[in-house]
Amino acid sequence: MFWLSECLFCHNYVYRLKDGRLKCSTCHKKTSIKKINKILFLIECYVNNKSTLEASKLLQISYISAKEYYHTFRVISAKICEEQYLSLREKKCDYDEYYYLEASKQKEKQAVFDAHNFLTFDYEGHIYTILMPSLQKYKQQFLHDNLAETYLTEFHAFKRRHKIIKLSTHHNKIVDFWNYFEKQITHYKGITDEYFPYYLKEFEFKYNHSKEHSFTLLVQNYFKEDT
Repeated sequence: MFWLSECLFCHNYVYRLKDGRLKCSTCHKKTSIKKINKILFLIECYVNNKSTLEASKLLQISYISAKEYYHTFRVISAKICEEQYLSLREKKCDYDEYYYLEASKQKEKQAVFDAHNFLTFDYEGHIYTILMPSLQKYKQQFLHDNLAETYLTEFHAFKRRHKIIKLSTHHNKIVDFWNYFEKQITHYKGITDEYFPYYLKEFEFKYNHSKEHSFTLLVQNYFKEDT
């Protein structure tokens, strides 16, 4: 259970009302201690890589409710990543591209069109990612033109090249992020194309910040969003 000594919205003094809620002495916002503690606990679970199901069980709330909170945290993580990028984009950077396809699909010819392609930038130690357009909308045309075999061959060649890069560059931040991404993505099953960008930004956000800093940033931005 967390205890608040200052307002999460304006950081001024708070006091307890008779009904148990907290009220800010400056912005006069009233908040439920129980609700705030629930949100803070869920943010702590999120930054510590607890699954939605684990968090819902620990807090004894519905899975759907925990899922909605986690999606909000991912949206906020993405916004923070984009805001930080604005202060980095003038710096020198290295970059490379990466293709992700679930291991279970890598031998399926048609599945190559389900791969997620993203660019990974290293701005002096800070990682930033850009998700490239999906080939999914061209899938039927490519299959009609018998190009599936060609793309599958190129995909495997690309994966082999990246395996060589990984083996030869031990201290490359981009490769380090790819390894982190591959490890984290296995914790999630069945990520849809619609939500994949948010998961990618979640990994980017967590990679760039310690758990303590991630928690602080999410709390600040969550309650800023809630104003």
